[in-house]
Amino acid sequence: MLLHKSGATAAALKQLVRKGLIEILIERATGSKSFFNKDFYELSEAQSTALKEITKSFTEKPVTLLHGVTSSGKTELYIRLIDECLKNGKQALYLLPEIALTTQIITRLEKHFGNKLMVYHSRFSDNERASVYTRMIENGFTNSEPFVVIGARSSVFLPFHKLGLVIVDEEHESSYKQFDPSPRYHARDTAIVLAKLFEANVLLGSATPSIETYNNAITGKYGLVELFARHADIAPPQIQLVNIKELTFKRQMKSHFSPMLVNAIKEELDKGKQIILFQNRRGFAPILQCHQCNWVPHCQHCDVALTYYKKADLLRCHYCGFTQQPPSKCKSCGETDIRQYGFGTEKIEDELQIFFPEHNIARLDLDSTRGKHAYSEIISRFETGETDILVGTQMVTKGLDFDNVSLVGILNADNLINFPDFRAYERSFQMLMQVSGRAGRKKEQGKVIIQSYNPGHSILEFVVKNDFKSFIDFELSERKKFNYPPFSRLLEITVKGRDESKTAQAVNLLTTELKKHIPSILGPVTPPISRIKNFYIRTLLIKFPRQAKLNDTRQMMLSAIDRYKINPVSKNIVLQIDVDPI
Repeated sequence: MLLHKSGATAAALKQLVRKGLIEILIERATGSKSFFNKDFYELSEAQSTALKEITKSFTEKPVTLLHGVTSSGKTELYIRLIDECLKNGKQALYLLPEIALTTQIITRLEKHFGNKLMVYHSRFSDNERASVYTRMIENGFTNSEPFVVIGARSSVFLPFHKLGLVIVDEEHESSYKQFDPSPRYHARDTAIVLAKLFEANVLLGSATPSIETYNNAITGKYGLVELFARHADIAPPQIQLVNIKELTFKRQMKSHFSPMLVNAIKEELDKGKQIILFQNRRGFAPILQCHQCNWVPHCQHCDVALTYYKKADLLRCHYCGFTQQPPSKCKSCGETDIRQYGFGTEKIEDELQIFFPEHNIARLDLDSTRGKHAYSEIISRFETGETDILVGTQMVTKGLDFDNVSLVGILNADNLINFPDFRAYERSFQMLMQVSGRAGRKKEQGKVIIQSYNPGHSILEFVVKNDFKSFIDFELSERKKFNYPPFSRLLEITVKGRDESKTAQAVNLLTTELKKHIPSILGPVTPPISRIKNFYIRTLLIKFPRQAKLNDTRQMMLSAIDRYKINPVSKNIVLQIDVDPI
């Protein structure tokens, strides 16, 4: 923050430290305030009822789902529950799906819990994380005051000794799943297991619960508490769909913006309001393509097209990080007419500066937040009103709370809906509902404009009507018809090798061995991205009934894998096993 305000560089700061002119004192992530503010916001009638229902549910079900619409005040309920837990001499764990969310939540929790609050996530240095870990161990030996830990998924592995409450906020988020490297785990499910070891309670909170969690709640495995009243009884945002296919045909689009969206942005900026624009693609243009022969530059190590970044003037792979200069001519036919197709957050930011040159525009995505404090700086500037328009990927959808945001624009909803995955409808519904919920949270009803080439799609209709129940009924019937979770369990086996033919031989051999005991195997198949970091990839998907005995299935799989490993074909081939992949 000091460097940002002074305009100095990190090198200049190091020189001042080296000469002894200044000293850097590191404040560890253990809560910076020593006071304990016992004042709370007054709960609404709906919040008070929900809090009582949660407390009652915990006496019957150790795991309870809080289904509360966006801006219903779930965080205030979390604070009350944590406060009660600490008063009972227990520890609490507050899980968040994104590091970006910790910036706002930490500020709120510090007001109440002071130095009883500890923060833990992967953006901290090894020393900072070790400090939290050591303090928790020392706390266990001395049996000192209770505390609350707030952090991302890795927080479930911290050394708790008197855990009394676990809160999993935005429990539906796929960010809770650790993919690579091992261990592969889902922080939500791991937190439930952790809480069981301590006989602690678990509260799963979300405005759009995952289908598996909601099914567990309505079938009685989990408790269910619903909170459908928004803060101050503000009406849900007004959602409008825009048919950009029709507008493109009529040549009425202004680049990637419909006239309705541009006019709405102007109106809200004139009122002194702020705007969030959502586009779930990074970079400037996802594809560069030769206009003559359709040649596209690809990554040398992965089977993906390179994304163009205008500011850096680079082509970059989002899987392995490979970069190269954009070509001046086609490497296939020599033509110099190479065009950009598609658009990402960087291009939206660039074009907004042309449309609205007098306003401050910021971008929140993985590229703009690589620095340790970049998250907090971008969010802080938006909170204070320094930034007028915030453009972002899914980072802007996850639980952020801004008072002055009156308009949310979704530039292309089709990218989400048409993804080739059985969870695509669920994820697109969740993401669209979540980002819509960022508008009109405090004073007045917000507006949401969704641009789509197919505005009549059933998922968009559910979003416009804010009809979660109908969406769940629709999705559960589809999942049951094709025997997907929550009516079955999935296990994915990934086979990776540096030689394509040997990888194909290995996966065929493994499939043959597995089918001797497990007939319900789908594959092997080549995934949409068949090579990453010079490893060729093949996958197998195994469906087995939800009530199946996992130990028996596990033993049969391990036996088949052992027979496979004896064969020379398996040499130098990597196997990865993932249960219930997301």
